[in-house]
Formats: sequence, C-alpha cells, structure tokens
Amino acid sequence: MATSTDKANDTSAIAESIFKVRTTFFYAWLTLVTLIWFIPSFTIGIFLPLKARNYFVMVIPCQITIWGLRLLCGIRCEVEGREHIPSDGRGYVLLSKHQSTWETFFLPTLIAPHVQVVKKELFYLPLFGWMLNLIHPIFIDRTHRTSALKQVISQGSDRLHSGIHVLVFPEGTRVAPGKRKTFSKGGAMLATKAGAPVLAIAHNSGECWPNDSWVKRPGTIRLVISAPVEPDAELTTAELSTLTENWINSQVDRISATPFTGELVAADSSGKRF
Repeated sequence: MATSTDKANDTSAIAESIFKVRTTFFYAWLTLVTLIWFIPSFTIGIFLPLKARNYFVMVIPCQITIWGLRLLCGIRCEVEGREHIPSDGRGYVLLSKHQSTWETFFLPTLIAPHVQVVKKELFYLPLFGWMLNLIHPIFIDRTHRTSALKQVISQGSDRLHSGIHVLVFPEGTRVAPGKRKTFSKGGAMLATKAGAPVLAIAHNSGECWPNDSWVKRPGTIRLVISAPVEPDAELTTAELSTLTENWINSQVDRISATPFTGELVAADSSGKRF
C-alpha cells in the first residue's frame, strides 16, 4: 500500500518531468529566435544608428524570448520601482544582482538602450556572440584585471556620454540564491569617473532559473529598481559601492524565498551555467 510519502515522491517526480519537457521546449524556442533574428540583425540592424540598433538587435529578440519563457515555463516577473526607469536621455550605470541568465534577457526589455560589461569569450559564440557585438558591449578579459578596469572606464564613459546605459554585474559571476559575493568596485568607479547616476537592481531570478540546473521552474521573479543615486563629488567610489551593495543585499533578502545562509562565494566562476 502506497504511503503519503510515496505519493508525494511520485507527484514530485511527475512535476520534475513536466518542468524538463517545458524547459526543452523553451530552449528550442530560444534557438529558433536566435536563428531567425540573426538574419535581420545583419541585413537591417547593422545599418541602423547605434541606439536604434540596440533596440532592433537586442531588445526585440529579448522581448520575444521572455514572452516564450512565460508561456512555456510559466515564469513571470513583478517589477517594483518602474518609476525610476530613466527617461531623461542620460546614460546610467546599472548595478545589478547576478543569479542566472534570466536577467541578461529581461533587463534589455526593461531599461534600454544599454550595453553590458561581458567576458570576451562571449564574442566567439556563434550567432549570439556576433549579434551581441553589433551593439558594442564592453568585452573584457577577466584574467587581466587592471586592463579590464581601464576598458570599463574608457569604453563605459564613452557609452554613458552617448546616452547609452551600462549594465555591470558587480559580483562578476552568478551567485546562487542564499549566497553572496563581495561586490567589485568597477561599476561604482565608472559612475564616479564619468559623473553618471546609478541605479541598483535586485532580484531573485535564481529561484526560477537556477544556475546549477538546466531545468526552469515556474514562478514569479521579483525585481526591484532603486531610486537614482546622483553623482556626488563627496561620495567616493568605495562609499558608492558599499551603498549599492548593502541596498541590493537587503532587497534580495526581502523578496527571496531562500534566506541568506551566511555563505560568501570567493570563486570568480560559479560553475555550471544554463
């Protein structure tokens, strides 16, 4: 006779199988979007001005991808702080929590145009990396920290002064829910050097899109956008970095179902990535 534990295990196994099927369909959808949008990106997008190209090459396919994620995997998003999304034409430094790949797809649909600070290896990804290169992201070699920081400051300042936002993940890698990693000061330094305002962004995406599994789980991701931190000559890079780090961590604690375990991640790489 089956026990309640056996029934619960059976139900859990069935649910996991359903999640795997839904995730498989999503990755097929993502592949299809990339293959199809690659063509207009290089036949139309390449001739557009940089800001318009950003919308055409990145924002539109990301919107289609997020729509498919919601339909196929049941992952939705609630956003707090929409009133803080820039509309004044200035370039902002976006300092965001990093838990999964989800934010790299969703944030372009929310705050645009923006470019990301990304590892140079992404440039060599077929199709996706080539499309990414069209919007002039800031490719860095993370093994050479000093030169990478100089690139972020010089290229980032250029993008900001052109009215294009720069997205930085201060943790430098994806950190699982319930864990933290000390923030690097590169994004804060870019803001202070360029005199650009800062938006801090917190979310709990890793609870639906885990970094250690390819399977996506239905649910609602919560994302919070801070009020702008305006450039202030009296606010040092270290103080700005600490301010945004504390705000992001406190918001992640508030919106997450996974409590902070007290574990600090030291490694530059978080392992598996899906």
